[in-house]
Amino acid sequence: MKVWLIHHLEAARLALRRLAAAPLNSLLSLLAIGIALALPAGGQMLLANARHLAGTTSAVPQISVFMASSADRRAATEIGARLAQFGGVKQVQFLSREDTLARMKANPGLRDVIEALPANPFPDAFIVTAADDSAVAMEKLAVEFRQWPKVEHVQLDSAWIRRLDALLKLGRTAVLLLGTLLGAGLIAISFSIIRMQVLTHRAEIEVSQLLGATDGFIQRPFLYYGVLLGLGGGIVAWLLVGGAALWLRTPLSELVRLYDLTLVLQALDARDSAVLLGLAAGLGWVGATISLRQHLRQS
Repeated sequence: MKVWLIHHLEAARLALRRLAAAPLNSLLSLLAIGIALALPAGGQMLLANARHLAGTTSAVPQISVFMASSADRRAATEIGARLAQFGGVKQVQFLSREDTLARMKANPGLRDVIEALPANPFPDAFIVTAADDSAVAMEKLAVEFRQWPKVEHVQLDSAWIRRLDALLKLGRTAVLLLGTLLGAGLIAISFSIIRMQVLTHRAEIEVSQLLGATDGFIQRPFLYYGVLLGLGGGIVAWLLVGGAALWLRTPLSELVRLYDLTLVLQALDARDSAVLLGLAAGLGWVGATISLRQHLRQS
């Protein structure tokens, strides 16, 4: 076991020396891999922040039930009692036409227009919170409420949830597709770099084979080279995404504040960072393995 660890440690040291032997080439390779990985990693960061924003908003899918303008307060009271006792309704909030009028008058841009109207144009309304906030269940409730007498209009306020969910699904699919394509690109980069390393050290490899070195012993430094190359590119990608998050944090905070939302753009969390570095190292290993197997077949 000790000999096995010593062999792997020596192979890792040799891979590090080969990286350090050509600093400019190594730096350019790490930048290429890092930039490629930063694109899907940045998309994952934005998706995580979008999910956090959606989870922290206080908006709840609700149904707005508007009474007919001709309905009196007695009809509104009957509808309110019926809503409170209806199965599937969790909470009912009554908005009188007088309260709505006062709230609209409090808006300086609407006060003059409303005061010029001969009568209160707003109807009594109810804000209904459903026990089951799924789109199907709420649509059934809305269809039922539309059939009630003295009910003029029923507005279902869950459309934004379906749109947000669809956007998040599209974003996840796009990030997965982009990550797959750029992951294949990382494998190709690792393949080309390891192939160049093999060709550079061809004479050394041939001497090792003549001395009886096994294929595993010969390939081990190149595999570590691919892993270190991928891991270094992953670190570069992590730094790029973190820097972008810091750079965009202030302007994004100002933007969401205009919509009365609170969001502080966060970089990749510990789990996503570990996944990024693990995938980068793994893809580097895959590229090196493919390159070495092709070389063995040709030799």
